[in-house]
Amino acid sequence: MKFTKMHGCGNDYVYVDCTKEVIPNISETAIRVSDRHFGIGSDGLILIKASDVADFEMDMYNADGSRGKMCGNGIRCVAKYVYDHGLTDKTTITVNTLSGIKTLKLTVEDGKVSKVRVDMGEPELIPAQVPVKASVLGLADDRREAIVAEPLEIKGRSYDITCVSMGNPHCITFIGEDVRDFPLEAVGTVFEKHELFPERVNTEFINVIDKDHLRMRVWERGSGETLACGTGACAVAVASYLNGFTGRSVDIELLGGHLEVVYDEKTNHVFMTGPATEVFSGEIDL
Repeated sequence: MKFTKMHGCGNDYVYVDCTKEVIPNISETAIRVSDRHFGIGSDGLILIKASDVADFEMDMYNADGSRGKMCGNGIRCVAKYVYDHGLTDKTTITVNTLSGIKTLKLTVEDGKVSKVRVDMGEPELIPAQVPVKASVLGLADDRREAIVAEPLEIKGRSYDITCVSMGNPHCITFIGEDVRDFPLEAVGTVFEKHELFPERVNTEFINVIDKDHLRMRVWERGSGETLACGTGACAVAVASYLNGFTGRSVDIELLGGHLEVVYDEKTNHVFMTGPATEVFSGEIDL
């Protein structure tokens, strides 16, 4: 299998051009290539495919072999791959995902894509659609209001949580201590598998630096801690606005870099801009 290793802010995936390659046993392949000791090493596997409804299709798998609906950092790298490798010459493209068709605008410098702006669509706030079992929080399961700053006890500590889906379910909590010193591994897995989240959940732990800047660490379902999460950054921007911490435009500092996120009030869409980087290409015997 021919592959290309790419990352967006350190959120790294193995990319395969499935207009040329056929991958058997995709979940098993994702687990194998993601292993950082016995494989290539990545947060997962992303397949780039032809599409009847968009310019391309992205099929994404987590490091544990589970299938993901959407990956914000991953889709920026898809855009870079298809342009840099000559699959398209367009600087605005559409990519079909399990969470719908996304439109991407490419910034090209010296013939290569340097950054990508993605229309990530509308945030989903209705609990049942995130999904979140509102009754676990003592709320009605048919609740139509967003879950904003609701208390949830994890390992003897109360966290105020806000729940948002950007194609993937996210639970966001704003904490007072420096997130860089937070015991994420011990707490993140408890959030991920909590009964509140029937499809598991990605959890973001946030410091508010000021009204324009946030600092974020993320625990991703199926992958553990990653250096960045694009859908998570978008969910965080929405949650921060709903909690009154920031405006609709914010710079988010992740372990792997910065993402610019705008929550547009006219369209109710979230726009994310960030880098995409190719690391190396190779072949692996499956």
